[in-house]
Amino acid sequence: MSASNPAGFQDWPLVTKLELGPFPSAIPCARLHARLVLREWNLREFADDAELIVRDSLTTNAIRATSNPVALFLRSDGHALIIEVWDSLTKAPRREPHAIDSESGRGLELVSSLSARWGIHHPGSGGKVVWALLPAAAGTR
Repeated sequence: MSASNPAGFQDWPLVTKLELGPFPSAIPCARLHARLVLREWNLREFADDAELIVRDSLTTNAIRATSNPVALFLRSDGHALIIEVWDSLTKAPRREPHAIDSESGRGLELVSSLSARWGIHHPGSGGKVVWALLPAAAGTR
């Protein structure tokens, strides 16, 4: 995990932002948005991993942690994908101990196993962004 975002991805040409209310119903909206945008960008090979990261980890964690809106960003250079979720809290998420058959608590493990890198950064505008990088080979594993 890195304390800052990967250098240079802010300038990637493909960018989408979806603002979400802090409601459980926003989670499937984020997942569907990711799938449809990746189809539009002709990056379907990222869809399954991106949906898992968005739905089961980053968006869910942010929405459960705050009563304020959150924002989902997807960025791509056409070869790799960055998934970012912003929320208004500055406290970093933590890996929580969990039973092997637990239905929750595995979000950051999932992010770590599906992404090449992930991390947290604190933008000057406040809050935090948790990000995950899916390299070009992610969809071909």
